Amino acid sequence: MSFGQQGGPPSQWDPWKPQSQQPWSSGGGEQTPDWAALAEASEIRNKRRRLFFIVGGALATVGIGTAVAMAVVSANGSGDEANKPTSSLSSAAIPSATGTAPSFAPTSVPPPLDPKDFIASKAKDSAPLSARILYPGTQLTMGSTVYKKGTTSDTKNCAAADTVQASLGKILNANGCTQFMRVSYTKNGVSVTVGVAVFDTEAQAAKAKGQVNTKRDIVKSLSGGAVKPFCNSAICRTTSNSYGRYAYFTIAGFASGKNVTEQDTPVFSIGNNLAEFTFRQIHRRGEAQASAAASE
Repeated sequence: MSFGQQGGPPSQWDPWKPQSQQPWSSGGGEQTPDWAALAEASEIRNKRRRLFFIVGGALATVGIGTAVAMAVVSANGSGDEANKPTSSLSSAAIPSATGTAPSFAPTSVPPPLDPKDFIASKAKDSAPLSARILYPGTQLTMGSTVYKKGTTSDTKNCAAADTVQASLGKILNANGCTQFMRVSYTKNGVSVTVGVAVFDTEAQAAKAKGQVNTKRDIVKSLSGGAVKPFCNSAICRTTSNSYGRYAYFTIAGFASGKNVTEQDTPVFSIGNNLAEFTFRQIHRRGEAQASAAASE
C-alpha cells in the first residue's frame, strides 16, 4: 500500500529557510547535493552578516558622537554666543579679573600709656600731692613685717633748717626743688625717715640726686607719734635715689642713740623697705594718671 502526496507538489529546499527540505529526484532515488551551490549560499549569508555589523557599528558611532556633541553644546551654552571667539563675547560673559579690592580701616590697638611719662614732668603729673597722699594709713606692711607710722610734714621750702642738712638744701634749691615731704616709720626701736623732693622735670631730679653725698647731704629725722627722736647725734645709715621728677632720701637708726654698724641688719632692712615702698608709690601715681588719661 502506498501513500500519495497531499496538497500539491513537494516543497523545495531553500538554504535561507530552516524548515525547507532538500529536493529529491522524481525517480525516487537519492540525489547527491550540489556542494558548489551550498558554498555559494553560505558565502552570501556571511557577507550579509558582515555588512550588517559594519553598518550597525557605524550608526552606533555616529549616534554616540552626536550625543557627545549635544552635551558639549549644552554645557557651553546655546546659540551663536557659544561659538564666538573670546574676543567677540560680551563683557557680561567673561568674569572681570580687575575689580577693586575692598579696603578696611586699620584696627590696631594703640600702645598703652607709659606710667613713667606721667611722673616725669609737672605738665602731666598734675594729681594732688602731699605726704599723707603718698603715704596713707597708720602703718605699713612689707612682707611679714609691719611698721608703725609716725608723723608727716610738707613744705615748699626745700632748704628749711629743720628739714635737711644745709648742704642738701643747697643742692635741692639749685636744681629747682618746689616741695619737700617727710614721713617716719618704726619697729622694735629701729626707725626711718623718708624725705621726698619734688622738681618740675625728671632731668632736674636726676641731676640733684647725682650731686648728693650721702655722708653729709642728708635729710633730718622726723619724730612724733609712734616714732621717738632718733639720729640726732648718732651715726645712722642714709641713702638717696630718684625716679621721675622725684628725688628721695632715707635716714635710719636706733631710737636709743646707738651708732649703726654694718652688722645692724634691722636698720638696713627698714631703710631698704621704705625706699622700695617710696618707689612703688611714685610709680602707682604714674599708673593712676595714665589709666585716667587712657579712659578719656
